[in-house]
Amino acid sequence: MRHNAPSLTRYLPLGVILIVAAIGAFTLRDYLSFDALRENRAALIAFRDENYLLTVGGFIAAYVVIVAFSLPGATVATLTGGFLFGVFPGALFNVTAATLGAVVIFLAAQWGLGERLKQRLDASDGMLRKIKAGIDDNQWSMLFLIRLVPVVPFFVANLLPAFLGVPLLRFVISTFLGIMPGALVFTSVGAGLGSVFARGESPNLGIIFEPHILLPILGLCVLSLLPVAIKTFSGKKDLLK
Repeated sequence: MRHNAPSLTRYLPLGVILIVAAIGAFTLRDYLSFDALRENRAALIAFRDENYLLTVGGFIAAYVVIVAFSLPGATVATLTGGFLFGVFPGALFNVTAATLGAVVIFLAAQWGLGERLKQRLDASDGMLRKIKAGIDDNQWSMLFLIRLVPVVPFFVANLLPAFLGVPLLRFVISTFLGIMPGALVFTSVGAGLGSVFARGESPNLGIIFEPHILLPILGLCVLSLLPVAIKTFSGKKDLLK
C-alpha cells in the first residue's frame, strides 16, 4: 500500500483537470459564452477604465484557469482580450495566458503519465520505436505544426508533447510562438466587437478559415515542415551514395 500511494498521487493533478473539465463542460457553458460577454460588456469596460492593472491580472488569471482545466469559453476569452485591450496588448495577454494554461496541462500529464510512456516508447522495438525516433529528430517542426494547424484541438496539442518527453522550455517556446497567428486573428475580431454589438450581430469566428487568413497559416505549416523535408531528402541522398 505504501508503494502504491506515491504512484497514485502522480495521477492526481491530471485527474483533477479531467474531472473539473467534465463538470465545467456542463455547468459553465452559459456563463462563458458570447452572449454573456455581450450582456456584460458595459460593466467590463467600466471596470477596466477604473482598474486597468487589476483587470489585466484578473483577465490573465481567468484565462489561465479556462485553458488549464479545459473549460468551455477559450475562444470567448480570446475575443474578450481583444475587446478589452485591443489587438495590442490584447494579443500578448491572450498568448501569455494560453501558454501558461497549456504549461499546467503539460506538467500534469508529464508528471502523471509522460515519463512512464516515454520510457516504454524508448524501450520499444520495431515501428513504434522508429516513429518515436522520427518525432524526436524533428521535435521543433512537429510542435509548431500541431500549434499552427487550426484543426488540432488545443488540449490534445498539450498532451502529446508531454507523453513524448518534450523538454519544458521547448514546449513553452513552440506554444507561445505557434499559437500567435491564430491568437492575432481572434484578438483582432474581439477588438472589433464594439461595432458588432452595436449592429446586433455575432462575430465571424469562421474568419480563420477564409483564404486570406488560412493560406498564410498553411504557409507557416509548410515552413515548419521544411527542416523535416530537408533532413529526409539529405538522408535519402546519403543512402544513394
